[in-house]
Amino acid sequence: MTSTETRNAYLDQVVAQQERLEQDLRSKRSSAPAPAGSAAPAAPPPPPARAMAKRQRVVEALGGESQPATSAVDVRVTGFWRWRTVIVPPNAFVVHTRRGRPDPLHLGLGVSFRFNPATDSYLVVPGAMQTILINAYCICSELQGVVVQAYVQWIIQDFATAYRRLDFGDPEDPMRLVNLQLKEQAEAAIKDKVATMGVHEVLSDKQPIVEELTARLRAVAEGEGEHATDRGLGLRIVTVQIKEAIVSSSRLWENLQKPFRSEQGRIARLAELAAEEAVTARELSVASTQETQRLESDRELSDLRARNDALTFDREAVERVRRAEREQEDSRRLAELADETAMHALALERARDAEELEVGRMRLQREYELKRLATDGELSLAHAGAESAHAAALLDLERQRIRAAIDNEQSPGNIQAKLIDSLPEIVARLPKPAELRAVTIGGDGATTVSGLLAELAAVVGALRSVVPPALPPD
Repeated sequence: MTSTETRNAYLDQVVAQQERLEQDLRSKRSSAPAPAGSAAPAAPPPPPARAMAKRQRVVEALGGESQPATSAVDVRVTGFWRWRTVIVPPNAFVVHTRRGRPDPLHLGLGVSFRFNPATDSYLVVPGAMQTILINAYCICSELQGVVVQAYVQWIIQDFATAYRRLDFGDPEDPMRLVNLQLKEQAEAAIKDKVATMGVHEVLSDKQPIVEELTARLRAVAEGEGEHATDRGLGLRIVTVQIKEAIVSSSRLWENLQKPFRSEQGRIARLAELAAEEAVTARELSVASTQETQRLESDRELSDLRARNDALTFDREAVERVRRAEREQEDSRRLAELADETAMHALALERARDAEELEVGRMRLQREYELKRLATDGELSLAHAGAESAHAAALLDLERQRIRAAIDNEQSPGNIQAKLIDSLPEIVARLPKPAELRAVTIGGDGATTVSGLLAELAAVVGALRSVVPPALPPD
C-alpha cells in the first residue's frame, strides 16, 4: 500500500480480530476455567517446608534429580524418593522410558505409572485438538497484494511416531514448535496457490486454495498423497478452512466493488422508477376515483342543499305569515292595552288632580287658620300693647300731674336749691364758650315760679343757639 492511498479499514479490522483470536488461543492452561459440570481435581496440599528440605537432601545424597512437572498438562507426582507415582490426565499422551531399555515402558493416552527419578524419564503431551491461525500475505497473478486468513485444526493420531519426529520439549507449551512448523508450511502452500490465481478467483472461489492446502498438509502430517513415502509425522489434519481473503489496496478494493455497486445501484434505481411509476399510476387512478366521488358527492350535496333551501323557504314563509298574524294580534292587543292604559292614566290623573285640589284646599284652609290665628294674636298683642300704652300714658300723665302738683306745691327756695345743686353738672356738660354772655335772673330779688321758669327757658334757648345741633345717628 503506497503513502498516497488511504488505509484499508476492513483489512485492519480483520487483522485485529485475528490477533485477538490468537491471544485467546494462546491463553495459559492455568488461567482457563474448569469445564462446566466437571469437578476440578483437588490439588494435593503442599508438604511442610521441613519435609521438602529433608526430601531434597535425600535426593541429592542419592545422586538423583527431581523431575519438574510441566505446566502445559496437569500432571501430579506423588510419593517420595524412588517410590513415586506419576498421575496423567485421561486426555494427555505420555511416554515413559527407563535407562538401559530401548523401548518405552509406558506409551499411550492417560497412562499413569510408577516413576524412579534416578533412572526414569517421561514426556506428557496434550491430546486435545490444536488450532493454527494463519495470515498469509500473498501476491496474486495480477501482482496485487492479497491477505488470506485461514485456520488449520489437527490432532495427534500416532503418538509413537509423533514423539520421535516432533519436538514437544517446551515445558510451557509443548505444541508451540509443532504449530509454528505447520503454520509455516500452510502459509507457503497458500502463497504458492494464490500466485497462480487472479484477484477475482481468490475472492470468489476459495475451494482450490483449501484443496491445495489440505493436500500438502496431509502429505506432510499423515504421509498421504502423491508424494507420501512413509507414515508422516503421526498427525491427522482435522479440517482446513479459509476465513477471509482481503485485497490489501483500498483503491483496488473500491474499484473491484464499483461494478457490482453500480449494477446494484442501476437495479435499485430501476426498481425505484418502476415503483414510482406504479405509485404514480395508482395515485392518478385513486385521484380520478376520488374526484369522481367528490363530484357525485357535490351533486348530491347540491340536490340536498336545494331541497333544504326549499324547505327552509317554505318554513320561513309560514313563519313570516305566522309572525305577521302575531304582530297584528299583538298590535291590536297593544292598542287595547294603550286605550285601557290611557283611560286608567286619565282616571289616575283625575284622581291625582282631585287629590291635589283637596290637598290645596286643606293647605289654604290651614294657611287661613294660621293667618287668622296670627292676626288674632297680633290684634290681641296690639290691643294689649295699646292698653299697656294707654295705661302707661295714664300712669305718665298721673305721674306728671303728681309731679306738677308737687312742683306747684314746692317753694321757690326748694327750686332754687335744686337748680343750684344741678348747676355743676350742667356746667360740666356745657361746651367751652366761644363768647361770654351774661344773663341776669331775678333782678329785684322777688321772683315768682313762673318768672323763674321763663328765665330758665331763656337760658336754655341761649344755650341751644350756641351749641351746634347733634348729628343724626347712623
